[in-house]
Amino acid sequence: MNIPPIQQHDFTILLVDDRPENLLSLEEILIKQGRQFLKANSGNEALKQVLKHDHIGLIMLDVQMPEMDGFEVARILKSNPRTKDISIIFVTALSREEQYVLKGFAEGAVDYLQKPLDINVVRAKVNVFEQLYFNQYRLKTALTELDRINKQLEKFVYIVSHDLKSPLSSVIMMLELIKNDPYIKADAESSENLGMVYQATSRLSEMIMALLEYSTTSLSQQTVEETNTHSMVEELAALLFPPKHIQIQILQTLPIFRTRRVKLEQVFQNLISNAIKYNDKANGRIEIGYTDRDNHYEFFVRDNGPGIAEEDRSRIFRLFEITDNTSTRDSSTGIGLNLLKIIVEEQGGRIWVDSTKGEGSTFFFQWMK
Repeated sequence: MNIPPIQQHDFTILLVDDRPENLLSLEEILIKQGRQFLKANSGNEALKQVLKHDHIGLIMLDVQMPEMDGFEVARILKSNPRTKDISIIFVTALSREEQYVLKGFAEGAVDYLQKPLDINVVRAKVNVFEQLYFNQYRLKTALTELDRINKQLEKFVYIVSHDLKSPLSSVIMMLELIKNDPYIKADAESSENLGMVYQATSRLSEMIMALLEYSTTSLSQQTVEETNTHSMVEELAALLFPPKHIQIQILQTLPIFRTRRVKLEQVFQNLISNAIKYNDKANGRIEIGYTDRDNHYEFFVRDNGPGIAEEDRSRIFRLFEITDNTSTRDSSTGIGLNLLKIIVEEQGGRIWVDSTKGEGSTFFFQWMK
């Protein structure tokens, strides 16, 4: 993925001092191709300049000024979200005593220069801040561009998946009609071949539906709301209509907290649905519970189904990966668990599985409080 080159603008330095000769002296020391200078002879004038210009990369701020000193100017700048990230170097003739230096840093300064100035030190420090400013600018621009490209890709996947869905549905309907035709049913070989085509087409349809869901995951901005997890899981378990031989048990009262309910519901629905779908025991059992951690809840969904081989446990969370279990190969698209991984990681948690082949699996996932 290629990112277009970033157009680098001049590095703008705001010089603030109540004495004009000091402003001229600082500019002469720092003048360099690719730099622009703004000047202010008071704290109030400095604040006006900052609000008028968007690309100030550094402020060289005198501490001792009438009416409003440099400490107060820095305090105001750091309290404003628009200006809080601008680097400030205090330039002062005050004592080098620790209390003054610490006060400067406490008000938001990133460095401290003592008058009379050492020209080489001043130039070296400003060069460092200039490089840091452009590195941050490039990073921010690159991240913005990547976000734009990712949104385009997500939109592309959605459009392609949506456009494929309609004609494929028509194909499946036609195959259904042909499959039930008496002449086809009378011919065992034709019936078997058509059944294979129908099965493959249905699986493709499931994959497209999963892609549609996958493509909208990071675009959907769900509302944070009060969520009764226990009631939500009870409703899900009932709506999934588990067969009579499968029992679903919630081991304890699940928590109530504010979160993105739709996302949490999607994770539980997928895990419980899989536990029902793939259970191969005469007496199926699914258990749901959680552990309260410091800053998150650790939920789990446990089943006594076929289990997952050790070598497959990391693979199942990758996009389009399916296991070698033939009972699941026909219906799995390899997207569901990858989608859950994305959702859980968006919430600042992680998802993993503990399983024994032939005995069952326990899926754990963290969810931030």
